[in-house]
Amino acid sequence: MCGVIFDPQQNRARLKSLEERVASPDFWNNQEKAQSVLKERKRAEDQLSADSKLASLSGDIETYIELAHAETNPAQREDLLEELGRELTSADTYVSELETRTLLSGENDHLNAIMTIKPGAGGTESQDWAAILLRMYLRWAERRGFDAAILDETPGEEAGIKNATIQFSGENAYGLLAGETGVHRLVRISPFDQAARRHTSFASVFVIPEIDDRIDVNIKPEDLKLDTFRSGGKGGQNVNKVETAVRITHTPTGIVVACQMQRSQHKNREMAMKMLRSKLYDLEMQKRREESEKLDETKMDISFGSQIRSYVMQPYRLIKDHRTKFEVGDVDRVLDGDLDPFIRSYLLAKKTKGKLDVQPDDESDAA
Repeated sequence: MCGVIFDPQQNRARLKSLEERVASPDFWNNQEKAQSVLKERKRAEDQLSADSKLASLSGDIETYIELAHAETNPAQREDLLEELGRELTSADTYVSELETRTLLSGENDHLNAIMTIKPGAGGTESQDWAAILLRMYLRWAERRGFDAAILDETPGEEAGIKNATIQFSGENAYGLLAGETGVHRLVRISPFDQAARRHTSFASVFVIPEIDDRIDVNIKPEDLKLDTFRSGGKGGQNVNKVETAVRITHTPTGIVVACQMQRSQHKNREMAMKMLRSKLYDLEMQKRREESEKLDETKMDISFGSQIRSYVMQPYRLIKDHRTKFEVGDVDRVLDGDLDPFIRSYLLAKKTKGKLDVQPDDESDAA
């Protein structure tokens, strides 16, 4: 697998072909397709750059080893060994990043992601937990250098959110976030309980790829119901005065999408159609997976309604992924967006085990 991803000869040929397409006189006639080609070119450039950097790191490490081996002065030899240690640490970090990248080989892993967050039963407590998850993923995107746009958000009556839909734009956004799909469990002393009792809250996260024009999804105009409404979010003078927000219902499937991020109704409708195409594509992929799993029971089984991770803040502090058994004690750091260790452990476990079983803790929590 790595030999394919980091094959310099293949990537150079691919990059040359993409450069020829970019140089074509009619390249910018279709802006969206042009951007897709530019992203593909960047992936090829990044892979060639990764191969060069690996060769450079390897060469530097070998040089330090040879120099340290030949050095007779103890003090200078110790300095060389310290430099060697720093180079090894740098190489280890970079190889870990590449390892994560090589695990993202799925057909849609390189695409942008659309995430939906919804609270479970429990009213304000669960709605507040959904808002905490929303902030966590936005902070993760910021750490990664991804663009994160809230497409739709409904606030709770007292606190938190009733739902939120977020678009994540960046290299391998879907591949990195796909493993976050599932039920997330929070155990804490409730800030809304005057008796300061321990509560357990649940919220669901659902991630789908934002499909591009290379994937054809046939949507009949007569199957769509379009509603417009006034945006309820933060904004300028048009907010709550002009019906710029759009809601589209696909009547055959009952799928509903909404977007209110733009001031233009046309742009909101365009984004809502993208979301609908992505959801219809994901629905078809789910049907195919279900049919395939009937024939092959060795496929990875992670149901969307299963509890995948627990965030415990009382009586101890620990975040545990029930699929991989990976744990982190620094709860605040994770809730502030440091999700990469969980994402990497999930991708590694998915690759090595092929089947990830969710086994929640047996701990009983006071309601």
